[in-house]
Amino acid sequence: MELKNLIDEFIEIYGEGEYRKFFSPGRVNLIGEHIDYNGGYVFPCALEYGTYAIVRERQDNILNLASTNFDLKVTSNIDNIEYLEEDDWGNYAKGIVKIMKDKGYNVGGLDILVSGNIPNGAGLSSSASLELLVAVIVNEIFNNGEIDRVELVKIGQNCENNFVGVNCGIMDQFAIGMGKEKKGILLDCNTLQYKYADVNLKEYTLVIMNSNKRRALNESKYNERRAECEEALSILKKYKNIENLCDLSTEDFVELQHFIENETVRKRAKHAVFENDRVKESFEYLNKGKVEAFGELLTQSHNSLRDLYEVTGKELDTIVAESLKVEGCIGSRMTGAGFGGCAIALVLTSKVEEFTDIVKKNYTELIGYAPDFYFSGIGDGTHEMI
Repeated sequence: MELKNLIDEFIEIYGEGEYRKFFSPGRVNLIGEHIDYNGGYVFPCALEYGTYAIVRERQDNILNLASTNFDLKVTSNIDNIEYLEEDDWGNYAKGIVKIMKDKGYNVGGLDILVSGNIPNGAGLSSSASLELLVAVIVNEIFNNGEIDRVELVKIGQNCENNFVGVNCGIMDQFAIGMGKEKKGILLDCNTLQYKYADVNLKEYTLVIMNSNKRRALNESKYNERRAECEEALSILKKYKNIENLCDLSTEDFVELQHFIENETVRKRAKHAVFENDRVKESFEYLNKGKVEAFGELLTQSHNSLRDLYEVTGKELDTIVAESLKVEGCIGSRMTGAGFGGCAIALVLTSKVEEFTDIVKKNYTELIGYAPDFYFSGIGDGTHEMI
């Protein structure tokens, strides 16, 4: 929806008067999958897709929420916010306001209309986009923009974990809140130390490919992988002074791996250690403009997630394999938790149309339904629009 139409709809719902405009991006993780809980790095970036909001301050304590994406409208009193299942998407916004109020920050009544163009169910993090959107709105309107940005990121995660009840890590909120145009973020999820990398893809385009297999990384598989990694860690700790698997270098792992007798557990640990190495190499390659070398690491990452960590599934394996067959594609991998959702590919910009046609045709023939493709540059984090 165009911004002008969104403003018109806001006035239709809430009446004439002053308003302010905000934007919050979605995110994608370039590389570094299933290693955040092993003490590893992630390497996400903010996208140009995202969530827009038109906002007006009220003179009472009423929070009004409406969206062009859902029919449901939500009204709440900021003095008495509680999680209500029937409020659905509105709980993400309500939770942010409640947590900020509970922390002693200034809050007040608001009329908000949001509109998102993040493809639904693609795993590009629409919930974290909405959380940071509302956090920045409250910061700018009631707190003169003085709340530290990393604090807003933590409030976003707090909302999702403790108000909505989803046990997510901090990567999504961090990438969305801290994103910068044409920059990737090398983030240590444990310490929240971070560095920016230039992501100049030169003559290549980042293509996001939605397998349209809904993500089904059920909790039991996720918990199983975590338990296997913890088992590997407890064995290797006897031979090396480490806190996390990703404290090991690849050389350390090669030297010590024979102590892990269970082959499955050994494979899980190997993925964690080598994936962490790939993330650090990716950071170096992109800062030096070595896009082709970065592309090779994407493919290595997918192969590891397929063969060692076993979280890909038929649909993601198919879309990656078909991508790599097309001339002009220099790397491809699943992104996100796995078992469905999205993959990314680096494709020569001049070949993108041909690439999507071929991959769509071949994937549809093999899987029985079509994938979707999105093209996005790397954008700024959540901000007020002038």
